[in-house]
Amino acid sequence: MFSFLWFLIIGGLIGWLAGVLLGRGVPGGIFGNIVAGVLGAWIGGKLLGEWGWKISDFYVFPSLIGALIFVFIVSLILQTTKRS
Repeated sequence: MFSFLWFLIIGGLIGWLAGVLLGRGVPGGIFGNIVAGVLGAWIGGKLLGEWGWKISDFYVFPSLIGALIFVFIVSLILQTTKRS
């Protein structure tokens, strides 16, 4: 149980950090940050593999890079739909 909670906290922090670094947020507040962090970790793991520091099933650098990619794509999609 505690490992799942830790997983959500680290995922949320990675998603939040990606939004701060890009200057773009993910809708949904903390839940959006958790989704961005977890999906970003998955994307980063598939693209870059497993290297660097590992915290609670997350390799920090690939996860952060994947979250940056995810937040950027989501923000582009949301900008396009707002203009329509």
